[in-house]
Amino acid sequence: MLNSRNIPVRSLLLVIALLASATAGAQDAPGGGQPPVAYASVSELNGILSELQQTAQSMQSDLEKTRIEKWKTGASTKQQTLATVESIQRNLQSALPETIAHLNGSPEDLGASFKLYRNLVVLYDFFGAVVESAGAFGSKDEFQSLSNDMNGLESARRAFGERMQKLAASKEDELTRLRAQVKTLSAAPPPPPKKIVVDDTEPAKKPVKKVAKPKTPAATGASPNAAPAK
Repeated sequence: MLNSRNIPVRSLLLVIALLASATAGAQDAPGGGQPPVAYASVSELNGILSELQQTAQSMQSDLEKTRIEKWKTGASTKQQTLATVESIQRNLQSALPETIAHLNGSPEDLGASFKLYRNLVVLYDFFGAVVESAGAFGSKDEFQSLSNDMNGLESARRAFGERMQKLAASKEDELTRLRAQVKTLSAAPPPPPKKIVVDDTEPAKKPVKKVAKPKTPAATGASPNAAPAK
């Protein structure tokens, strides 16, 4: 029963994973920061996460009250169920709060959304096995409490799955617009190259004017100090 429900779930996870990878690449590009998140989207997420956190607290409390060691079944079934419960409790105490905190910081992050949804699918499968075993081997009160938790988990998983579908469709439209913009920019003709004029002619050299030296007076035969003839 659980495996048949997971067939469309796995297909959705594959599509979302591919979109998350492509969106991450687009956001890492220059100028590809995340746009502001709409209030309606944040409000929707807060409602889903609030329901999920309440369900997680109830699951932990009811699992602690479940006395698996008193079930009417063999030791191997009890040990297997106890190991499954321990895994669920570790998830509820560590992995689930971490993914919720990450998503609170980035409400429309496809990677974080995909991680949380995949975690919900795993929890749904494992917890469902414990509920079925409680119905077969446990007390009526244990089965009723765990069944109520299962309904809450299923409700949160379904609501988050619907959100993921809408978010994936929105991101796919966004990627389509980005591809169209890139295609338009690639098809646009490149701007004409700028002309660079190189003047390699040397300026004409100015002629050098020769400075004329002053002429010395011509020498006479008589000495200026000679006595006149008598």
